[in-house]
Amino acid sequence: MFPVELLNSEANAANLLEQVRWRDSLYCPHCRSESVIKHDSYRQYQRYLCTDCDRTFNPKTATIFAHAKIGLDKLLFAFYTLLRFNTSIRQLDAELDVSYRSLRRRVEQFARTLDAPAIDLVGPVEIDEVYVTAGLKGCERDQESRSRGLSKRGRGSYAEDKPSVFTLVDRGTDQRYVVPAKSADESTVRLLLGDREEESLTVYTDGFRAYDPLEDDENFQREAVIHGEGEYVDEDAHVNTCESHASLTRRWLSPHRGVSKDKLTPYLRAFQLRREVSRKPGKEALKTILETAL
Repeated sequence: MFPVELLNSEANAANLLEQVRWRDSLYCPHCRSESVIKHDSYRQYQRYLCTDCDRTFNPKTATIFAHAKIGLDKLLFAFYTLLRFNTSIRQLDAELDVSYRSLRRRVEQFARTLDAPAIDLVGPVEIDEVYVTAGLKGCERDQESRSRGLSKRGRGSYAEDKPSVFTLVDRGTDQRYVVPAKSADESTVRLLLGDREEESLTVYTDGFRAYDPLEDDENFQREAVIHGEGEYVDEDAHVNTCESHASLTRRWLSPHRGVSKDKLTPYLRAFQLRREVSRKPGKEALKTILETAL
C-alpha cells in the first residue's frame, strides 16, 4: 500500500524523518551530545540548540536532505517510487514538477550512501556473470562516440562499455548479491568467494573458463553445467536462480536508458535494497529506505 499519509505534505515527511532519525534518543549531530533543547523552528522542521557546543540543528542537518531545494516529501516520494516501482528519474521529474538536474543529483547522492553488501557465504553457492550496457553516459568524451558500439552481443569488457556483473546466490541463507566487476577473471571469482564460513565451499557454475581453477582448489567443490553442450540442470547443479536474478538486474537498469560506468555500482546497490523493501508494507518500506539514507 502506498504510504500517502506520510508523503502528502512536507510537515508529515518532517515528522517521519524526526521519528526515524531519533527513534532511540535525541542528540546533536555536530558533537553527539544529548544535552539539547528546543530552539524555535525552521519552516516545517523543529530546530534544536545544543547546550554543549552552542550550535543549532534540525532533523535534516548533516544528512543528504540538508540544503535540498526539493521538498522532503517529494524526495521521499522519489526514493520510494524509484525502489518500489523502478520509476525513471525523467518520469519522476514530470510527476513532481521539479528540476531534473536537482532531482537526479539527489537520487544519485542517495544511491551513493548505500553500503556495499557484506558477502558472508554459508553455501552451497551459485555464481554466474552477466554483461550490461554501461558506457560514458553524461560524461565528457575525448573522442567521438562509436557507431552502435554498445550493441555487440556476447561477452564484453569494462573497456568496451560492457562491464561484467556477478550474481551470487547463497542457497544456505537465500541471500543474493549483485556485484559489478571490471574484469571477469579468476582473481575476481576468488575475491567474491573469499568470505565464507565453511573451509570447503560447494560452488555451482556454468562452463565459463574463469571458474575452471576452482576444480583443483581444495577450498572449493565445483559442480558445473556446460550450457554449450546443452546441459542446464544436473540434480542440484544449476545456475538458474542466478540467471533469473540477472534478468531482473537488466530490467532494473532498462528504464534509465543506459548507466554511466562510474555510477553502475550505486545503481546496483539500490537494486539490492529494492529486493529488501519490495516484501514490506508501504510504511515499513518507506521507513527502511529512510533509515538507509540516514
